[in-house]
Amino acid sequence: MTNLDMESMAASIGVSVPVLRFLLCFVATIPVSFFWRVVPTPGARHAYAAFSGAILSYLSFGFSSNLHFLVPMLLGYLSMLLFRAKCGILTFFLGFAYLIGCHVYYMSGDAWKEGGIDATGALMVLTLKVISCAINYNDGLLKEEGLREAQKKNRLIKLPSLIEYFGYCLCCGSHFAGPVYEMKDYLEWTEGKGIWSGPWPSPYLATLRALVQAALCMALYLYMAPHHPLSRFTEPVYQEWGFWKRLSYSYRAGLTARWKYYFIWSISEAAIIISGLGISGWTDSSPPKPKWDRAKTVDILGVEFAKSAVQIPLVWNIQVSTWLRHYVYERLVPKNKKPGFFELLATQTVSAVWHGLYPGYIIFFVQSALMIAGSRVIYRWQQGLPPNMGIVKMILDLMNFAYTVLVLNYSCVGFMVLSLRETIAAYVSMYYIGTILPIALIILSYIIKPARSPRSKAQKAQ
Repeated sequence: MTNLDMESMAASIGVSVPVLRFLLCFVATIPVSFFWRVVPTPGARHAYAAFSGAILSYLSFGFSSNLHFLVPMLLGYLSMLLFRAKCGILTFFLGFAYLIGCHVYYMSGDAWKEGGIDATGALMVLTLKVISCAINYNDGLLKEEGLREAQKKNRLIKLPSLIEYFGYCLCCGSHFAGPVYEMKDYLEWTEGKGIWSGPWPSPYLATLRALVQAALCMALYLYMAPHHPLSRFTEPVYQEWGFWKRLSYSYRAGLTARWKYYFIWSISEAAIIISGLGISGWTDSSPPKPKWDRAKTVDILGVEFAKSAVQIPLVWNIQVSTWLRHYVYERLVPKNKKPGFFELLATQTVSAVWHGLYPGYIIFFVQSALMIAGSRVIYRWQQGLPPNMGIVKMILDLMNFAYTVLVLNYSCVGFMVLSLRETIAAYVSMYYIGTILPIALIILSYIIKPARSPRSKAQKAQ
């Protein structure tokens, strides 16, 4: 394809040539993942996974991308090889240090806003894979007693070979946009063990569903994006609007941006499903149907109609949220203690740094910690009500839904505009309502303490 063809095609869909090149390579992960299935032996599959991922990266971002990927990959492998007892924490800090350096050097958030793209997004996914592999190899030294279920399931007793490790990291371009998955799952999938030991179910219907979803999401994004530019938050016309119109614009702008993510994640879901890696089990129905939850990155209806902010991490960027829970949140909680606001805030801060050092990211994730804490207050009040107060429970349920929609879309402005000036200007225009509400709820929780529900009393007695 000539440069002229690329330019005309890019112009027709309203993107830059680098973004078009990335999109073509990204969509190519679907046939590349399909052909993985016909590779005959585990060793050849590892080589195919690594080589195809490196080629797609080269075609999408250029040769330097693979050099960037090599750095955290080799740091992680050397840590496992030479310092097993500390390889988890070493890889965590070394991997994040290199990622932060790339974030600062490339300032990719600005490039994305202006229609450019670089390998930083793929490096973000790769960093999580490298860290989880090292931590699980570290956990292989520990006794099973006292380990959480996720640790028991994912820990690695044996050091993966280099070809296994490279295949896992670069598998068929899955590092472009995820989802993140575990080394142990990758090895069992490649070797036909565990859930993959029996006959593999047909992936075609589930793949088609993901592709139709991707097409719908892209169509909605292309339709809505011209009407909801991010620059509107700093335009004079925006300042002339009333409070409710500004608030509704934050919702519409947030919804528009989310369709782009839904499109990207639907494509990655299709690639993981068609490879076979996406299967996670079978339903209890008769006959049983395959579940493809390992490939699932987002539940669109779950996000848009979340009844509580606590549900958002369970339905948005699902595999990264799972990674944060297993490798940050749960590991910060002292033994025999309940997690509190500190663990939540620390986890959200790690997520913010992972995305980049833009003020908008930091503010958004601190906001999201407040948002979740406020939602928990409403939930506790609801749970503390006696059974005969069903109407009040319904009112609190509706209140939690409205609170989640308002605070989420207020907060996500920072995630979209990134700069401190634009973020603060947008929040000021909405009178900081999405910051004040959760803080007010948290303060109120110390004044209006919910009655302990009969269920919680019974659980404590047990």
